[in-house]
Amino acid sequence: MKKLLTISAIALAISGAGTNPAWADEVTDWNQTLFRSAVIAGTSPLNMGRVGALVQAAVFDAVNGIDRRYTPIHVPPAAPAGASRRAAAVQAAYVMIGKHYGTGGLFTTTQQGILNARRDVALALITDEESSAAVASGVAWGQQVADAIWAWRLSDGFSLAPPSFVGGTAIGQWRPTPNAPAAGTSTPGAGYPQYFNMPTWSGASPSQFDPGPPPDLSSARYLADYNEVKTMGSQNSALRTTDQTVGALFWNSSTAGYLWNHLALSLLDARNRNRTDAAPGKGHNTLLQNARLLAALNLAMADAAIGCWTAKYTYTYWRPITAIREDDNNPNTAQDPAWAPLFATPAHPEYPSGHSCVSGAAAAVLKAEFGRHVPISIESDTMIGVTRQFHGFTEALEDVKNARIFAGIHFRTATEAGTTLGADAANYVLEHLFQRVD
Repeated sequence: MKKLLTISAIALAISGAGTNPAWADEVTDWNQTLFRSAVIAGTSPLNMGRVGALVQAAVFDAVNGIDRRYTPIHVPPAAPAGASRRAAAVQAAYVMIGKHYGTGGLFTTTQQGILNARRDVALALITDEESSAAVASGVAWGQQVADAIWAWRLSDGFSLAPPSFVGGTAIGQWRPTPNAPAAGTSTPGAGYPQYFNMPTWSGASPSQFDPGPPPDLSSARYLADYNEVKTMGSQNSALRTTDQTVGALFWNSSTAGYLWNHLALSLLDARNRNRTDAAPGKGHNTLLQNARLLAALNLAMADAAIGCWTAKYTYTYWRPITAIREDDNNPNTAQDPAWAPLFATPAHPEYPSGHSCVSGAAAAVLKAEFGRHVPISIESDTMIGVTRQFHGFTEALEDVKNARIFAGIHFRTATEAGTTLGADAANYVLEHLFQRVD
């Protein structure tokens, strides 16, 4: 199926930017607040996965702790009777986002004033419809849940100053790569080795989804992968189409967390528009269901990332730029010391592909929720006006895989292993968490 590139008129892009979906609620509103805060802070894609899981886990356990419909992620459902679900969701998100981006937060950015104003407005709107006592009780419960989940993950080994990893010099081993086509060399230790064997959110072993080793350098599979990325992923490839170049740049323009969360919000909005029981006061509990889906999405992506980085630092496989520039021992490949990819290579081992792992997990969760063949449009928060449109999640994943190859930073086997690992991690999350209790 052909991928379509839609470039919207500038006026439409501007008029649509920042608008909330028609069926937005406190859960979806604060999901958007999370990713806006992350853009301001410049949070990396991998760290964004952990932040997203922390925020959405807190929101889910806060709302579910009042409704008590599902097994909790971490905090037992013990909210006081009559607590406001909406206020609990707001406070849980506000506290967790503040721990990252507020005054004294984990990342060096101060957005506390913005977060305070956003919270005050949200609680004022809720107080117009619910009692002050219910709102106060909900706020206290949301605070309790966020603090408990924050304390739980403090011991997971995360660090903004991880140990340095310099790799090796043997054939096939990863080592710091040139930043080509930019100048300089990637920084040892910048590749997030702290995610190796990090405890998962689902309780699975970090190595449970291990894809097995990458292809042997003498294999036909490696030769095919090598030749494909060398021709299609070079900076000035004559074979890569304009759409393929745009796709590579698009999927690298934002964090995978934003791209898949934004799609989830769009799909939730479309579904709720068509429900007669989704409006306020009706029977369908959209607040809890939205919290459940966003928690499942972000925990699955976080576990896929942990499994992925555990595999990366198990196999420490070299990047295409290293293989193409340095491998003069393989009679089946042609060395090219001047070869450069479309954009700079990330500073961590190649196998499996991180974006493919996380996207494979996201697609599996959304496919389970919305169906295999639902048409989807994915938008970036930085490439305004550019949309990738697909007939279903499988086609979107193929675009992700191709994007990493056509960018010159991954071999195809790494992308295929990544999407499989991600789907396995997501299925484990869906099978072991969020179980109905009524």
